Amino acid sequence: MKVVISGAGQVGFGIAEKLAAEGNDVSIIDSSPRLIQSITESLDVRGFVGHGAHPDVLSQAGIEQADMLIAVTLHDEVNMVACQVAHSLFSVPTKVARVRAQSYLAPHWRDLFSRDHLPIDVIISPEVEVGEMVLRRLALPGAFDTVTFADGKVVVAGVYCDENCPIVDTPLHQLTDLFPDLKAIVIGLQRGDRFIVPSGQDQILVGDIAYFAADRDQVRRTLGIFGHEEEAASRVVIVGGGNIGFYVAREIEARQRSTRVKVIESSRDRAVAIADELKRTVVLHGSALDEDLLREADVTDADTVVAVTNNDEVNILACVMSQRLGASRSLCLINNRGYPDLTRSLGISAYVNPRQITVSKILQHVRRGRIRAVHSVQNGAAEIIEAEALETSPLLGKPLRELDLFDGIRIGAIYRAGKVITPRGDTQIQPHDRIVMCALADQVRRVEQMFRVSLEFF
Repeated sequence: MKVVISGAGQVGFGIAEKLAAEGNDVSIIDSSPRLIQSITESLDVRGFVGHGAHPDVLSQAGIEQADMLIAVTLHDEVNMVACQVAHSLFSVPTKVARVRAQSYLAPHWRDLFSRDHLPIDVIISPEVEVGEMVLRRLALPGAFDTVTFADGKVVVAGVYCDENCPIVDTPLHQLTDLFPDLKAIVIGLQRGDRFIVPSGQDQILVGDIAYFAADRDQVRRTLGIFGHEEEAASRVVIVGGGNIGFYVAREIEARQRSTRVKVIESSRDRAVAIADELKRTVVLHGSALDEDLLREADVTDADTVVAVTNNDEVNILACVMSQRLGASRSLCLINNRGYPDLTRSLGISAYVNPRQITVSKILQHVRRGRIRAVHSVQNGAAEIIEAEALETSPLLGKPLRELDLFDGIRIGAIYRAGKVITPRGDTQIQPHDRIVMCALADQVRRVEQMFRVSLEFF
């Protein structure tokens, strides 16, 4: 596949890194010579310095032959115009744009991005995606990572396994005997620097991060089996009243009326603006690194402190200070790829990475075959994939135990006719089943092949 990426920032770099590693033909455009030099020195991509929406620059990058344009510059308007140019002048089949301003995304302006106006096939809104991830973490505080599949009926969660985890050192195949009615399967393990797609003979060890796929109604029970029975947050302090912090506070007001929320915002003008918009949330103006202000925000009694400013260091320090003052848990927004291990050593409960979330969202539209959703985990070491089985799929007609699924792929759930099925050895996949699985990065191509449309089908 030939892909042109407009914007060589963190998101553009992450997408280029992933696509280039899979052997795609990638060109990337940015107005910064420094960014282009950095990305071409470290990745097998072609770099072009220039404006990401100008026709001549897009043409130099090979847009005439491109299968897809991914516009992820820092400016919404540049991204939108790039898609328009790619459509009108070069007939690019698929256009993806990052759009951050919520005004463009309001429901009553939904026709703006139709084919007759601004022809954008996929719109990525990082603030909304990150905000929803934060809300899921607040609802399931025992989970390190959470994402939903199959119309929300299947949840994949990552959970840290410490010495108090009851199922440490238990072979995974024994979990079926211990909990025969549990609709959950462990599909991945992060162990040190390695990501493992386990077999039934593998065991969970102390220090592992285990990823499991479960029926939505059994997620809390599954977390309890792993030793995490924390209740959903009812007292939340949000550090940072920007787009993400405001979105989270507003959605908590709308969805969880019993939850008390306080926001700390360093900009007085922004604090006043969001205070006027929010109805039940208390907004405090000042620095989140001021201990007196943290006490005034009642972090000493908070269930969770959510730090989502634009500064990684402020987020980390605010979480550490809040937990030292008595906050039960903390959730930190981090952009720097080198910080996740640091947060764990500092005792921060969990983190979210906007770049990884945005890259995951885009990957589901890059993947070939009937791929419905993708979530990249552990900096791209593996992907959680939801795919639809067609009549021509090689997975049909045999029990799972007889299928050659290859090492590095594990099925966690099957969604059929509105019901979640936990796969067993004698389970057979049927046409139009939606399958949630974990695949190591080097096995993703095989997954695409399993779910592609065969020519024989026509």
